[in-house]
Amino acid sequence: MVVSRNRIELLRLCLESLEKSDGRETLQIIVVDNGSTALQNPELSAQLETDFPNVRFFRLPKNFGLTKAMNIGWRAAQADYVLFLHDDTEVEPAAIERLAAVLDERSDAAAVCPLLTDGEGRPAPQLGELPPDGNYRPAEVAGSEPVEVMYPRGAALMLRGFVIKSIRQIDERYGQFGSDADLAAHIRTGARKILLVPDARVKHAGGASLETWDSLRRADFLLARARFVSKYQGYAAGLMTQLAAIFGSLLSFRWGELRYLLSGQKIDGSQL
Repeated sequence: MVVSRNRIELLRLCLESLEKSDGRETLQIIVVDNGSTALQNPELSAQLETDFPNVRFFRLPKNFGLTKAMNIGWRAAQADYVLFLHDDTEVEPAAIERLAAVLDERSDAAAVCPLLTDGEGRPAPQLGELPPDGNYRPAEVAGSEPVEVMYPRGAALMLRGFVIKSIRQIDERYGQFGSDADLAAHIRTGARKILLVPDARVKHAGGASLETWDSLRRADFLLARARFVSKYQGYAAGLMTQLAAIFGSLLSFRWGELRYLLSGQKIDGSQL
């Protein structure tokens, strides 16, 4: 399942890689277009659907945020395993079957992720901390055996369907950021594992850190972090985290970020 917005060329590369996957005939590919302006051009939209006739497209009328788009996509899936992908990924042919095989073999695993790589085939920034801080480090792996990880970023993550159903939906109080961290925390609280599978590889074009984001993206992330802390450490801790973000932007003279934090506005236009 791929969520995309205004990145039609990256989406095309992602879908081309999925079409080359081993066992393609067993895969259901779903694209949720999250209010793209580019794809609302009828010619571009028709061309994409013509080129990928076996892909199911859902076109949302506006940007509902990544988390809500993910919920729309997984509910349409008819499978025991759901692979969430960002549109800036390219999947190696054997990756999906390998990920599914690990879930088949490891009943202690609730989710698996591939090794994210950059354009040169080197490990890309992938593993983060909880609570999320916006920074990711490349995975350090040796061999091909799956290894347990705490929090892999959601650019490529396969979950058992019942894991999502057990929480009814991914928490939509998160906007563009936070849903992957929330899923990781939910899995950990259930005493289940997330396994990184080194010989399943996915190229990821993303990788910018929090420091390089614009004001709205930074604010969306910081609001998500406060929501995460509130959910798992209590309301008071979440409030302190949000106040720390507000004072941090004030002391750094990041006025745009401060405005969004004070209003609670997220990338999708909704407010916390």
